[in-house]
Amino acid sequence: MHEIQAALLGLHLNTALEVHLMNNQITLVGKVGAEPTSVTFDDSDTKLAKFSIAVAEYSSKQDNPDPMWIDVDAWGNLAERVLDYITKGRELIISGRLTIVKYNKEINGVTVKMTKPVVKLSGFHLCGPKPKTEEESTSQRSSGRKRKAA
Repeated sequence: MHEIQAALLGLHLNTALEVHLMNNQITLVGKVGAEPTSVTFDDSDTKLAKFSIAVAEYSSKQDNPDPMWIDVDAWGNLAERVLDYITKGRELIISGRLTIVKYNKEINGVTVKMTKPVVKLSGFHLCGPKPKTEEESTSQRSSGRKRKAA
């Protein structure tokens, strides 16, 4: 079957399989909104790390439109890397598979069906300098005051 599809597309079989397997791939650039959280499932010792990123939404009518917030899930060893390296305020590039999560939410006593996009993380790249913690920012400001021009 794949051989026929590859022939129709004029592709080598391996190339056609790569195209077929990568039909749900998303790459986003954004800033982390809060420190990642994690859950470990006792029955399998599998770790899940969750965080969200603010992605700038393009608008020709506004200079700084409100960002889109996208939830991100990372599993297993990738969850460990997320917890080790990703911090609040950090700019990063993420890649993964887009999923739509469906759930019910009660609003004013009425149950409403909700959906939200979630990226199942397959990789990330940290961008720019690591954001300074409040302690680092405070110490820099106070040490800056103590300096006098020579």
